[in-house]
Amino acid sequence: MGSVLAGVLQLVALIGALALVHVPVGNYMARVYSSTRHLRAEKWIYKGIGADPDAEMTWPAYLRGVLAFSAVSVLFLYLLQRLQGVLPGSLHFSSVNPAQSFNTAVSFVTNTNWQSYYGEQTMGHVVQTAGLAVQNFLSAAVGMAVAVALVRGFARSRTGELGNFWTDLVRGTLRILLPLSVVAALVLVACGAIQNFSGIHEVGQFFNGHSMGGSQQWNGGAVASQEAIKELGTNGGGYFNANSAHPFENPTPFTNLFEIFLILVIPFSLTRTFGVMVGSVKQGYAILATMVTIWLGFTALMMWTEFAHHGPALQAAGGAMEGKEVRFGVGGSSIFAVATTLTSTGAVDSFHSSFTGLGGGITMLSMMLGEIAPGGTGSGLYGILIMAVIAVFIAGLMVGRTPEYLGKKIGGREMKLAACYILITPALVLVFTAASMALPTPPHSMLNSGAHGFSEVLYAFTSASNNNGSAFAGLNANTDWYNTMTGLAMLLGRFLPMVFVLALAGSLAGQRPVPVTAGTLRTEKPLFTGLLVGAILIITGLTYFPALALGPLAEGLA
Repeated sequence: MGSVLAGVLQLVALIGALALVHVPVGNYMARVYSSTRHLRAEKWIYKGIGADPDAEMTWPAYLRGVLAFSAVSVLFLYLLQRLQGVLPGSLHFSSVNPAQSFNTAVSFVTNTNWQSYYGEQTMGHVVQTAGLAVQNFLSAAVGMAVAVALVRGFARSRTGELGNFWTDLVRGTLRILLPLSVVAALVLVACGAIQNFSGIHEVGQFFNGHSMGGSQQWNGGAVASQEAIKELGTNGGGYFNANSAHPFENPTPFTNLFEIFLILVIPFSLTRTFGVMVGSVKQGYAILATMVTIWLGFTALMMWTEFAHHGPALQAAGGAMEGKEVRFGVGGSSIFAVATTLTSTGAVDSFHSSFTGLGGGITMLSMMLGEIAPGGTGSGLYGILIMAVIAVFIAGLMVGRTPEYLGKKIGGREMKLAACYILITPALVLVFTAASMALPTPPHSMLNSGAHGFSEVLYAFTSASNNNGSAFAGLNANTDWYNTMTGLAMLLGRFLPMVFVLALAGSLAGQRPVPVTAGTLRTEKPLFTGLLVGAILIITGLTYFPALALGPLAEGLA
């Protein structure tokens, strides 16, 4: 079987699996967030934290819950790393230094999972399981909670109430993420991923049964369980520095495809949840069609750039194999790269810095879209709904009438909030990148010079500000400058957009529903899907084209 055909068949199998679970998973999540019944375990948690699960919250109260919970999470994870040297199960690793502890704590709480360290040489079992793995669940649940609050803003009228943050957080964790992760972890263990709490082993180096001399150290760990929620929650932080290219995390081509499925299943299924909760599944399908169009387009473009045979080396290898795992090949690596950057996952089964110039540009552009196709767990849905509001506004300007979306008028207040949402991330990316290139010390972290070196820095802040977490591996990000600046980019890139999302949700929930008339834009039709795709691509292109021209485009066209 040819490598191109193998890649296409993997993509077809992935689409089939996602289509099979779309309706049941989406319907189940809608029932979870709409239920009035509390499980016994949930009641214990509410009592322990002193929360009233039936009390409705306005958007400022909901936001205070998000920020307070996240602040406590950052502090807990920071202290856990600083105390690692005296904790049991530390594998004799020392405590993590302050700058890196801050960066890592922010990274995992913001669902970014950016890692400026070697996981197998820095974090012991306690920090990995009680700290990083726990935040993999909670940060994903926070994103889903904010998305559901925005959906309620569209679904409700003449009220300022958006639900209860603590209820949404607990239900998202216990009823959705935890059971799905258990099933996924069992599949990964059955396929060869490791799951233990063993120490460090000294292993000899062999080739074809013959000793090569020397040795290397291998860690054990609860890898399969963390790998499951790492992908399912679009987190991305790996147990090992090689991430999902490591055979302990991703043993076979099947697990590679399975992990891509885990990355995409909740973000795609949330469109069904959205349709059910607003009372029109057709609206959900319109959003889904937008996501699928961009995802398939980017995947096809990535596979084309990486399979293009320019020169004898690429022809002999069957594609651009530099930096790719031979177990997965060009096809599996390309599908994974697009999935992980179009969502906020950031896990990698190949090294994006080694992709072709244009291929590396596609991974950057995927993040620059706002990671909305399908985007992160929760963040993808609220991001694309913001873009839908902007697309409706553009359509209203073209026909000369007040724009409406799902029965709600999109006025000046709503557009200001939507505009602030789409401007904050590009501002962070471009300002931090410019500062890193202009100051004398930060450029020393670049492995390469010229266009590729600039791409390393641009990729780093694009990843951090969009809460992705992947990197062009050539950049040495473990410096005080990058630990601090990427930490700030992650914090601002996560929570400032949430402020605008929840404020918009509150504004929409307080409106009276607008009746549908002959002049109302039908947002469930293919015309609107095309308009939304065009708006996303044009806005992103106009914002980032100059920066892309200096980096990946210059390299790809050289």
